[in-house]
Amino acid sequence: MKYILSTILVALSIGATGQKHSLEKIWETDSIIAVPESVLPEGNILYTSLIDGAPWGADGKGGVAKLTLAGKVIDTTWVTGLHAPKGMGRVGNSLYVADITEVVVVNVTNGKIEKRIKVESAVALNDVTVTDRGIVYVSDSRTGRIWRLENDVPQLFLENMTNVNGLKWVKNELYIASGKSFVRADSNKKITAIAELPEGGDGVEPVGNGDFIVTSWMGYVYYVTADGKVETLLDLTKEKKNTADIGYDPAKRIVYLPTFNGKTVAAYRLK
Repeated sequence: MKYILSTILVALSIGATGQKHSLEKIWETDSIIAVPESVLPEGNILYTSLIDGAPWGADGKGGVAKLTLAGKVIDTTWVTGLHAPKGMGRVGNSLYVADITEVVVVNVTNGKIEKRIKVESAVALNDVTVTDRGIVYVSDSRTGRIWRLENDVPQLFLENMTNVNGLKWVKNELYIASGKSFVRADSNKKITAIAELPEGGDGVEPVGNGDFIVTSWMGYVYYVTADGKVETLLDLTKEKKNTADIGYDPAKRIVYLPTFNGKTVAAYRLK
């Protein structure tokens, strides 16, 4: 009887909150990752941007590490000589990394820096996304601008996007976390609102069915449905861990989460 009553109470609780999705932790690294901001899963590698210093400090301490899909460290000094690297995107053998005022292009074969693309007037380049045509978009959080790089030439795409951060290109549209507003822009720069988030958005990843996973750096991970409903999947604020620019494997439904000041990378399965 007690078991039946408990089951009913749990069912009622789930129904009351409307929670339909959850995250189940698979693994987490030791606290040895030097301020990880972004994780990009590519093949069998997790490329992880490391700030390893002040969040916006031009101190040359930053770089990119390589981890396995199981969270084992391959190389924490794969790329060095960056400042405060954040979002990343890959085009062929080139890894594009946002680094304050530049987009740094790294050869993925050898980890060597091929070029540094200066973005004029940029102050705080943050997230990166790429299209299937190899066009790169990068956000500048402090100026509220989004830049479009075609053939490595920056051109202004959007401006007046308050606290713009996370970007993701999906099916010819750019999905944008701009403060608490989660929106999308088409090729004609027409902006359509999707949802209002409880806190400012950071990482943006499509689930594959029209829904998205969106993080807030403060320590929250949200599930955002195509019709604008928002569920809180994870709250790490009490653990004093941030939830920065996630990576996502849609086939395995695994979220790769960099915890920034928590100095770990964790993997969660979306259920």
